[in-house]
Amino acid sequence: MSQQHAFILKAKTRPEMSEAFEQLLRPFVEPSRQEPGCIEYHMLRDKQDPSLFLFFEVWADKAALDVHSALPHMQAFFETRMDYLEHDLDVQMIEMLSPSSASR
Repeated sequence: MSQQHAFILKAKTRPEMSEAFEQLLRPFVEPSRQEPGCIEYHMLRDKQDPSLFLFFEVWADKAALDVHSALPHMQAFFETRMDYLEHDLDVQMIEMLSPSSASR
């Protein structure tokens, strides 16, 4: 049986690039939620530091995330991410201890 693949991704943008980063990635949220294997997908912004974005994602398994990561728009983002970021993405793997509320 596959195990869910869940993480929190932190993206610290250069302050002058935070709006461009949001405009680039916000349109990807809803289509990502519709992908097979996507259980949770949230784009968040820190209220005290508007240059800090967080993504909370839960995928049915690593294979579903791999398919998502291989999509052309995601590959393009990975190739150009440092145009926006102060430092590379910080990914914190997490274990889901409660069931998803996305289907409620």
